[in-house]
Amino acid sequence: MLNLLIKLFVKDNENIKNSKVRENYGKLSSIVGIALNMILFATKFTVGTLSGSVSITGDAVNNLSDAGSSVISLISFKWSSMPADDKHPFGHARIEYIASSIVAFIILYIGLMLIQTSYDKILRPSEIEFSIIALGVLTFSIAAKLWLFSVNRKLGKRIDSSIMRATAADSLSDVMATSAVLLSMIISPIIHFQLDGYMGIVVAVFIILSGIKILKETLNRILGQAPSQELTELIDSYIRNYVGVMGLHDLVVHEYGANRCFASIHVEVDSSVDIMESHELVDIIERDIITDYGIHLVIHMDPIVKDDPFVDEIRRWTEKVVKSVDDTLTIHDFRVVKGATQNKLIFDVVVPYKCKKDDNKIIDEIANRINEENNTMFAVITIDRSYVTLSNHKTIKE
Repeated sequence: MLNLLIKLFVKDNENIKNSKVRENYGKLSSIVGIALNMILFATKFTVGTLSGSVSITGDAVNNLSDAGSSVISLISFKWSSMPADDKHPFGHARIEYIASSIVAFIILYIGLMLIQTSYDKILRPSEIEFSIIALGVLTFSIAAKLWLFSVNRKLGKRIDSSIMRATAADSLSDVMATSAVLLSMIISPIIHFQLDGYMGIVVAVFIILSGIKILKETLNRILGQAPSQELTELIDSYIRNYVGVMGLHDLVVHEYGANRCFASIHVEVDSSVDIMESHELVDIIERDIITDYGIHLVIHMDPIVKDDPFVDEIRRWTEKVVKSVDDTLTIHDFRVVKGATQNKLIFDVVVPYKCKKDDNKIIDEIANRINEENNTMFAVITIDRSYVTLSNHKTIKE
């Protein structure tokens, strides 16, 4: 059914990098969510009011908030697809993150209000009778929410949408919450004890946990979370495939929403190669990666001395000294300036966040050990904090 809806309402649906196509996916998800949640709200609210069940009524109000969230989602997709302008040169795609935060706060508010109502119901319980109609409505709600979860999860993955992922997570929590209400309605008459208020608390907890999860994920994106392992490895392997690339480091990634990825990186090239040839190489990489993956990449070119036995030996020796200070440390941009009585070693030390040593202490320890082992060597060290370490131990900075 989902594929049919996509074909009917999303033209050119394979072109997900197009902002208009992405907006249409958002409209489809939002309209389906609004329609389905309004149906569930109306049926549950009627059944809950007639039966006097606070858990069913609370579940209905939760569906109403979900419909409101879908309205916010609909608006956010419209705004986030607006093109870049003078004040927002990176576009407006991050509006989606703000919308996700608003949805999360609405969910948290509904959960807290339901706790209060459920607590009152525990203090003043009233008998809830088993109803075939209520059973049918709750069963339909569970099935509908499972379908909505599947829809938003698939669409969210297809277009990399945080608000769709948030909606999917909320739908799954709704399934668990409604299941708790259904369980209460079946068990209460059997054990002659009203579970309605207690199940209302359970529903509220599911709602609050869902809101917290959505808010946490969204705030991480707004604050600027580290790039995914998949993205860093993709960029790393993509660049290393070009003949002439000796190494790379200092990858910085900024994401301004879906399909709005900007990055910079240092690429090491052979210093003996003509500079115009190396410059052409990095230009080609920049053009190719934006064509293939839509990544706006800026490359800084680092010339490296190659096949110099003296420099190679000093570098290997320096790496051992650095590792002796802390085995998580690595170096790059290594250069040797030869002098009459002393050689100057210039390099960057990459310090991952799991290394808790002070930067100045690291510099002092490395410099002192180098001088102690060979007093003809003088180290000039720059600390480079790493944000991401790839699985093959090639360190990359965000």
